[in-house]
Amino acid sequence: MEENLIVERLGHVLVLTLNRPKKLNAMDSALYIRLTDELRGADKDDDIRAVVIRGAGTSFCSGADTGEFAELTPDNTERVEARAGLTYELHKTIPEISKPVIGAVHGYTVGGGCGLALACDITIASADVRMGYPEIKHGLVAAVVMANLTKQLGRKAGFELVATGRLVGAEEAAELGMVTRVVPEGEEYTEALKVAQALAAQIPTSLQATKRLFHKVADLPLAEGLVRGREANEEMREYRADALKDFGAAVKAAKAG
Repeated sequence: MEENLIVERLGHVLVLTLNRPKKLNAMDSALYIRLTDELRGADKDDDIRAVVIRGAGTSFCSGADTGEFAELTPDNTERVEARAGLTYELHKTIPEISKPVIGAVHGYTVGGGCGLALACDITIASADVRMGYPEIKHGLVAAVVMANLTKQLGRKAGFELVATGRLVGAEEAAELGMVTRVVPEGEEYTEALKVAQALAAQIPTSLQATKRLFHKVADLPLAEGLVRGREANEEMREYRADALKDFGAAVKAAKAG
C-alpha cells in the first residue's frame, strides 16, 4: 500500500510530502494524524532543525477528503467531533512546535490545503498556484482554517475570500500575504529547501527561541509583547554562551570530517 505521507531526512531538514496525488493530496483522517505526529516528532528530535511540507503530483492539497463526509452526520456527533479535532490539532501544532515549518505550494492549494499553507511559518509558492477557500460553494464553512486567515489578512480581503469562494493566483496571494514569495513554476520545493537549510544552519537554541517568541507576541497587546520580549532577552543571556560554544564545536568537527 502506498504511503500517504513520504518522510525524508536531508541533513537537519525533515521533508514531509503529502502523497495522495490521485486525489490532489486531499486530507483524510489518516493523513491528518500522520502529518501531526511527524511534526510533533520533529519537535522532539534535536537533529531536526526545520521542516518542509510539500505535495506530490500536480497540486499541493485540495483540502479535506470529501469521501469521509458521508459519515459526518448530525446523529454521529462523536465522529464529527473527532474529525474536526484532527484539523484543530494540526493547526495548533504548527505554531506550537519550536522548529520552523516551510510550505512549498503549487497547483491547487484550496480549502484545508490553503489553510495548511497559511499555517506554515514561511510559504514559498509556485507561479501556477491557485489558492482560496471554496467551501461556501459546496454549502460548507471554512471553519478551523479561518483562524489563521483572519490573523494574516485584512478583514475585508479575508472575508471576501471565504464569502465568495473565489481562488486567487500566485501574485495576488503574495500581495494579500497568503504566501511569503513566488518563484517560477516548478521551483517552489527547491527554494523551500534552500530556506529550510539556511534556517537549519542557525544556532538551534536561538532559532527555536525566535519562533516561540514570535508566535507568543503576535497576538498580544504591545505592552504585553514588550514584557515577553524583555523576558526572552534575559533568558538569551543565560544560554547564548553555551549555544555559541556548542555551535562552534559542531562547525569545527564538520570541517575536520
